[in-house]
Amino acid sequence: MRIWLSRWVCGAVEDNLRRLVEETAEAAAAGADWVVYPESFLHGYTRRVEPGVVRETLARVSADHSGVVLFAGSFTEERRNRMTVWRAGRELARYDKVHLFPPNGELEIWEPGDRYVAVELDGMRVGLVNCNDLRFPEQARALRLAARCDALVVVGWWPWRRDWVWRTLLRARAMENAVWVAGCCIAASEWPGERFAGAGCYLFDPLGEPVRTPDDRLYQLDPARASEVLVDPLELAVPIDRVEVMGDPGEA
Repeated sequence: MRIWLSRWVCGAVEDNLRRLVEETAEAAAAGADWVVYPESFLHGYTRRVEPGVVRETLARVSADHSGVVLFAGSFTEERRNRMTVWRAGRELARYDKVHLFPPNGELEIWEPGDRYVAVELDGMRVGLVNCNDLRFPEQARALRLAARCDALVVVGWWPWRRDWVWRTLLRARAMENAVWVAGCCIAASEWPGERFAGAGCYLFDPLGEPVRTPDDRLYQLDPARASEVLVDPLELAVPIDRVEVMGDPGEA
């Protein structure tokens, strides 16, 4: 399994749509099975694009490269920050970001989603996670225990100055859930008034070990790397729905 994590620089919408076509062709030619684009990669926070135009482009691109699964980071639709998954011209899944990020004004831009989502792909079950969702370990745990996911694909618009936070959370979600975690973050935004340097792209195996790549884009997902997992929550998690707070009732 080969996964392409785009190092995307967000510019004008028209340029972004054209580059989506070009980069998907490049990734397919390089042998990618999955191609992942980051959060809000087509329009950032300050530009807008018609959802119908996005859908037409994604359908056409995925139809042109029918052997590739396309994770379209996210775009704005129905006041949701919506992540979609495509193959052979057809949308396989959609996920609306649940945990919005108030410091970026997301509560004014979008409504939060109301469910977690996983998708069946190539013999694997993949959970969809969007940026600030990564801070909420219960989402990743639910995708592992309830949906029995083997991998998480995480898209982000995360700043370079806090790359260590992004990288640490990706690795933690991999280790604690014994799953593959792929993190695809925006590399930069070069739109006037929205200059932004993004964090890195990473793939962690179910042991939390980073997967190296010579080109910073195409990563190999080798199932053998998961063979030495010591603690698998699918086998060992104990369901607890009671939390007890103790103390001295005589204390003021």
